[in-house]
Amino acid sequence: MEASQKQVGQPLSRLEGQLKVTGTAKYSGDYQVPGLLYGYVINSTITKGKITRLDTGRAKAVPGIVEVFTYENRPSLAWFDLQYADMDAPPGSPFRPLQDEEILYNGQPIGLVVAESFELARYGATLVEVECEEEAFETDLRKEASKARSPKIGMATMLKPLPPRPKGKFEKAYQESPAQVSAEYYHGTEHHNPLELFATTTIYEGDGKLTIYDKTQGTINSQLYVSNIFGLKYKDVRVISPYVGGAFGSALRPQYQLFLSVMAALELKQSVLVTLDRQQMFTFGHRPPTIQQTRFSADMDGKVTAMNHLAIGETSRFEDYTEVVVNWSHMLYPAANTLMQYKLVELDVYSPLDMRSPGGSTGMHAIESTMDELAYKTKIDPLQLRLINYSEDDVSLNRPYSSKELRQCYLQGAERFGWDKRSPEPRSMRRGNKLVGYGMATGIWEANQLPAKADAILTTDGKLRVNSAVTDIGTGTLTVMTQIAADELGMKIEDVEFLYGDSKKPFAPIQGGSFTVSTVGSAVKVAGAALKKKLFSIAKKMKDSVFSKADLKEVVFEDSRIFLRSDRSKSVSFLEIIEANGGKPIKVSKFSVPSLLKQKKYSRATHSAAFVEVEVDEQLGIVNVTRAITAVAAGKIINPKTARSQILGGMIWGISKALREETIQDFNLGKYMNQNLAEYHIPVHADIHELDVIFVEENDEIVNALGVKGVGEIGLVAMPPAIANAIYHATGKRINQLPIHFDSLL
Repeated sequence: MEASQKQVGQPLSRLEGQLKVTGTAKYSGDYQVPGLLYGYVINSTITKGKITRLDTGRAKAVPGIVEVFTYENRPSLAWFDLQYADMDAPPGSPFRPLQDEEILYNGQPIGLVVAESFELARYGATLVEVECEEEAFETDLRKEASKARSPKIGMATMLKPLPPRPKGKFEKAYQESPAQVSAEYYHGTEHHNPLELFATTTIYEGDGKLTIYDKTQGTINSQLYVSNIFGLKYKDVRVISPYVGGAFGSALRPQYQLFLSVMAALELKQSVLVTLDRQQMFTFGHRPPTIQQTRFSADMDGKVTAMNHLAIGETSRFEDYTEVVVNWSHMLYPAANTLMQYKLVELDVYSPLDMRSPGGSTGMHAIESTMDELAYKTKIDPLQLRLINYSEDDVSLNRPYSSKELRQCYLQGAERFGWDKRSPEPRSMRRGNKLVGYGMATGIWEANQLPAKADAILTTDGKLRVNSAVTDIGTGTLTVMTQIAADELGMKIEDVEFLYGDSKKPFAPIQGGSFTVSTVGSAVKVAGAALKKKLFSIAKKMKDSVFSKADLKEVVFEDSRIFLRSDRSKSVSFLEIIEANGGKPIKVSKFSVPSLLKQKKYSRATHSAAFVEVEVDEQLGIVNVTRAITAVAAGKIINPKTARSQILGGMIWGISKALREETIQDFNLGKYMNQNLAEYHIPVHADIHELDVIFVEENDEIVNALGVKGVGEIGLVAMPPAIANAIYHATGKRINQLPIHFDSLL
């Protein structure tokens, strides 16, 4: 009998794809129930101060408007000021909507109008009269940079380690080196802007029980938040989020529409939907503007001798949001003398929030642009310079990598791109009236694994059902988990169902950081293994069992049957095992935890190399990324199709970050001025040309049981510096502020 095809490694299309493209998939704002009320948020128009007068009378007099909530009439709450009230909370005191009359940042929610329709609620918001007493504020990072301080240490430091300690004698080594490069880099504020707006539908079930449809990257995190804030029992709060229309980190923390929807539903004892409009999507979380200063030196053979990297980021006055910005250079390049510094400036803004490859895309821009400049200084090809400084070890921690195929990323990427056709001198390549530039850069991102749990159930009809609370934010989680489960039990993909996005299901952490497949996938694998063991145990006890004298290593699971490995004519079907179990389903539940003893001796990371070609119009300064290749080493690739989509998406965002994306702030008003998708520029189809992805073969038996590393972030980190380096090669101009606009090239 021919063995069935393995699912892991197959380019399977997304299982939920048809539901999404036909509009059948229900998102958090799509749930209609009888008597549903609609909430519209009122936001502050000042940046800092106090509310001195609030008059809701005109709004409440309108028929159909049910209530207007402000700090003056909100219910008393069981506020939790603890880190674990939110899995992703940084050190400090979390923002609490409608707490009092204080205004902490521009756009802060100060009221909620609840009405019988969305349009009526929105109209009611215009009738609420608000007077404020303004106070002096500061939102300009550059102006306040001299006030930078070290970040406070909190629980988040576990996943966001502080910079490594200084090594050697940086100043002496730098000054004595023949090749020195120093530069300052800056990128402005960015906002996530997923296609789906933030919405929460809270269904009031009675007796304090709630079913909440929330746009979130962690159903259990939202459950934890709601239960703690409102003093409810965990079992009485159910959060469901099967479909998420993009998030990119914006839904890692519970956002204020969740709080306001739940508060209104509990107080009014009715179901309430609160949806934020596009402008309100700019009133929480962002990639923080960051100032970076680098000083790298090398000998004339290209060996890096000293590295100094300072980053100054923005945070709110109530929390210390941190990113891993400066750690990456020493993880890649083994300089003997290093000085890495990371500092924060408190400003009158909302706390920044993780945004795809947080810190990594920021830091790698400065690191890889500085390395490029060092290559020109030493007259060494940029790719060759990186190979000269290649290391199999993470010298920042004095540990080997669990696996590192970055060298193959360089070589395979360069060959497919045609890097050898690059003329070394800037402004030496042309195509008509366009200057042509080639640029490359290295990418690195951590490969983490967190604890998670999964149920695996063989149903009475012989199908496999696997349960997890994890969300799928559009990355293909549903599909790859189904593939992992199918292979573990030797079943066809159509006989496996993965149920997810529900806080009632087994524990899963927030989805982010490129750790979901390694985390939840490992839980699915161990649950599947436990179910196999249980099925085999029942099969051994069946009457006249062909396995009575066999052990688990002597059988194989294929085509929903168990076969004796030495004699494939002897087998038993899963349906026969169910029958032997009295016709009852067979269930196991298993927790997966990282193998810390095995992993602690190694550093674990995903690596990439990006190669980019740009054309720059010599008269107009317009930049076009004509083609780009990213070669990625990410362990075993569960699904090449969904993984490729992740890398392509990251590459497109890299183009956006380098050339388009920026939230402009008027520092006199403390307000973001382009709070819409007309003026917040992102690439359109005409901006994107030839993109290619290479997955380099990489075997890793240490990182986790599946041998996988995440691909969500690694596609982005190397693209902005590769583009900036290509622009320098094309024009001879080094632009260190992102995004790079045409006016700086004229």
